[in-house]
Amino acid sequence: MTTMESLVGLVNRIQRACTVLGDYGGGTGDNAFNSLWEALPTVAVVGGQSSGKSSVLESIVGRDFLPRGSGIVTRRPLVLQLHKTEEGTEEYAEFLHLPKRQFTDFALVRKEIQDETDRITGKSKQISPVPIHLSIFSPNVVNLTLVDLPGLTKVAVGMNFFTSFYLMDFMKVIYTIFYFPEGQPETIVEDIESMVRTYVDKPNCIILAISPANQDIATSDAIKLAKEVDPTGERTFGVLTKLDLMDKGTNALDVLEGRSYRLQHPWVGIVNRSQADINRNADMMLARRKERDYFDTSPDYGHLASKMGSEYLAKLLSKHLESVIRSRIPSILTLINKSIDELERELDKMGRPVAVDAGAQLYTILEMCRAFDKVFKEHLDGGRPGGDRIYGVFDNQLPAALKKLPFDRHLSLQSVKRIVSEADGYQPHLIAPEQGYRRLIEGALGYFRGPAEASVDAVHFVLKELVRKSIAETQELKRFPSLQVELAAAANSSLEKFREESKKSVIRLVEMESAYLTAEFFRKLPQEMERPAITNSKNQTAASPSPATQDQYGEGHFRRIASNVSAYVSMVSDTLRNTIPKACVYCQVRQAKLALLNYFYSQISKRESQGKQLGELLDEDPALMGRRLECAQRLELYKKARDEIDAVAWVR
Repeated sequence: MTTMESLVGLVNRIQRACTVLGDYGGGTGDNAFNSLWEALPTVAVVGGQSSGKSSVLESIVGRDFLPRGSGIVTRRPLVLQLHKTEEGTEEYAEFLHLPKRQFTDFALVRKEIQDETDRITGKSKQISPVPIHLSIFSPNVVNLTLVDLPGLTKVAVGMNFFTSFYLMDFMKVIYTIFYFPEGQPETIVEDIESMVRTYVDKPNCIILAISPANQDIATSDAIKLAKEVDPTGERTFGVLTKLDLMDKGTNALDVLEGRSYRLQHPWVGIVNRSQADINRNADMMLARRKERDYFDTSPDYGHLASKMGSEYLAKLLSKHLESVIRSRIPSILTLINKSIDELERELDKMGRPVAVDAGAQLYTILEMCRAFDKVFKEHLDGGRPGGDRIYGVFDNQLPAALKKLPFDRHLSLQSVKRIVSEADGYQPHLIAPEQGYRRLIEGALGYFRGPAEASVDAVHFVLKELVRKSIAETQELKRFPSLQVELAAAANSSLEKFREESKKSVIRLVEMESAYLTAEFFRKLPQEMERPAITNSKNQTAASPSPATQDQYGEGHFRRIASNVSAYVSMVSDTLRNTIPKACVYCQVRQAKLALLNYFYSQISKRESQGKQLGELLDEDPALMGRRLECAQRLELYKKARDEIDAVAWVR
């Protein structure tokens, strides 16, 4: 095999493999991966309708195999891969979608192209970017790959012209039926141009721009598009067809010799088969000879005969394609190596396929649990955001709730009078209303239950949210939706248990404050000072009435009681503000770090003892399984392509 055969054949194989994986250029494929197709040099055949594009391709192949007809015939890209075989071997064709079938009847090749086009686009005459891959093996071809694209058309110009004159609706209907038969969309013109542009815009695309000689080159759709995407003409090969159909006395030398429109590569003239030859399926080899004779004997083009014709065009393109492939090999290898690294990282992230034995499955589940537990603890300990919300409960929500407690209403003058009076019963207190104090304090301390329980619930909510976030952020778990559900349910069950214990603890703290009051606090309160004795007129000393006795049932007395109780409650509030967070952290946060998955582990143990399949928890998301398979297939393709490129001698 020659170097050129190795190069072109290698590109052909990679292109076919890319198409199988859904990567076929034209702006298609999975955007998550680099497009290897677009890195490969290709020859895109571009031309307007009736420019002779199909005839050029058939002349290069030497076979009549393309569908023909009026309107838009080519509605899917046709990747035509030509393989030169030894002289005397039989010609045959193969389609990528029919890998085990060889076509020796090229009329059947034409029918299969039509059928395969309709299979994707239906009978609506729409277009599709999904290419048809056709390989032709023949001694009459050169090693070459061409991409035949739908023909450009100017129908849209006609629509704008008619619309600008405000045609009646029925005229528009007639126009649509004429130009868009069988339900073809009105955007077909723009769709075709968009598809063609996605191919020819790529810097690795060689543009074969086909224009008819019997039309002004300035109006050529192919040249106009090529000039836009390749203004220097470095990637464009100009082909002039229908030279034999020009008016007598005229020629196309200004174009062919580069005076009308200069390109970096020489123009090539082609003489197509006549319509009569096409209708009677005239032999293509005979048509090639007639074309050579035309140029050899032409008074206008005789001096260019050696560089004219479809055979010369095929050899020119083949040689140039081989040269471009050779120059692009370093960048292709760079892309392949980069893609291999990305794919291997992606596969590592997604994990290996699930094992079938129970021991390996249990190991996998425990590994998932460890990964989740690590992420969860990072949230709590500050390695990831979220744990600070628990501190916010203690630093903001709890103090705010304590401040809002209705102590002012409970210790109002009217309320204190009522409670103290009720506590004294039928006999008023003599010195200090102790029972009144106790009832006032116990009533006030009861209000602390609400903020205490609310703190527990707030911490519980944060922990549940962190469980949800941790499951979502654990990359290893993304593969297993059932395991995610089971793990979340078990973790939430544990958190519920921790919440119950935490509520018991904080309520116990409140009840302890109510159960035993700090007597030392009241002993330190200022005592009532006795007033000095009063001397009467007989110089007898009499004890002055005690201020407490004078004001026993006055407002000042009850205000002092309210003030004393308020001070005590404030002291208890400060204590609970410090102890409630301790209880929540000990019973909830600490337990979540130590024993969040204990319940899950017990459930796993029960599954094993009951003979239930652990594999039920490891049912991967089908989308992820498909993703892994796609990555693995691409990785295999890229590694194989790299090995094949490295194997050819010219890379060294």
